[in-house]
Amino acid sequence: MSEEKEKNLTENVDDLENTAGAEDTAPKKKRKSLSAEKTYLFITIPIVALFFLFNTLPLIQGVVYSFTNFKGYGDFDWVGMRNYADLFTDARVGKSYWFTFRLALVSTVVTNVISLVLALGLNSKIKFKNVLRGMYFIPNVLGSLVVGYIFSYIFTYIVPAITRLLGGEGVSMLSDAKWAWIAIMIVCAWQSIAMNTIIYISGLQTVPVDVYEAGSIDGATGWSSFRHLTFPLIMPFFSINMVLCMKNFLMAFDQIVAMTKGGPAQSTESVSFLIYNNGMSGGQFGFQSANAVLFFVVIVVISVMQMNFTNKKEEQL
Repeated sequence: MSEEKEKNLTENVDDLENTAGAEDTAPKKKRKSLSAEKTYLFITIPIVALFFLFNTLPLIQGVVYSFTNFKGYGDFDWVGMRNYADLFTDARVGKSYWFTFRLALVSTVVTNVISLVLALGLNSKIKFKNVLRGMYFIPNVLGSLVVGYIFSYIFTYIVPAITRLLGGEGVSMLSDAKWAWIAIMIVCAWQSIAMNTIIYISGLQTVPVDVYEAGSIDGATGWSSFRHLTFPLIMPFFSINMVLCMKNFLMAFDQIVAMTKGGPAQSTESVSFLIYNNGMSGGQFGFQSANAVLFFVVIVVISVMQMNFTNKKEEQL
């Protein structure tokens, strides 16, 4: 009996110690959670404030100015929806939208086709694979303005000199209204291929080897294997690249500033360049603010439509 009493007494003491320990650790955990919350707030509040100050507030101001005849300086009057109505009758605005859509569509197709081909090659069993991946990623590291100025020199001097040696006229593509947009498309695609290739490589590495082994048993090789196995499995990565490409190319600006400045004869004037050029120095701040609001809505609508279309394809697969 005495042994049993001692055992019970020891267990009761242990329970009391555990209870006391739990009571001591509870305030510590509470203090840690409060400290973590304060840390999150300390990090989040400045970021939100900066985002509102440099993103949300200018957006709100731009929407407000879109209903005025503000020139960027001086007084202004409210004009209501007149700026938005004039956008649909302005030939220069319509021409810039046509150039921007054409550039974005062609550049998106070219970029994704080349990127996918490169990704398939760089994902295969070849020597110096990592070195080649690093080399192909270099264009994405370079600044768009720097790339634009370099290619401007190439298209203005080097390419014409080569064509003259081959018996051609040797005229710069950038001085021809019919071909200048092709030169800009080449530069935009060349710089964007790097990131798209990396994304496709990431997608290809998620495809299990067992899938290809099972497909080879059923006779799926080469193009058949890519069409029925590889591409359906990397469809989410294809969706990401398509949306990002279209959005980035619709907002093309740096390459145009460096290479053509909207010329010749306003044939390469993108919407972003028109908004900046005429809004800041052309006395059309209110009008181009309306153009910016409309362009923002267009980009959002196109992105949502792309996401819905590609998501349906993913569900079907």
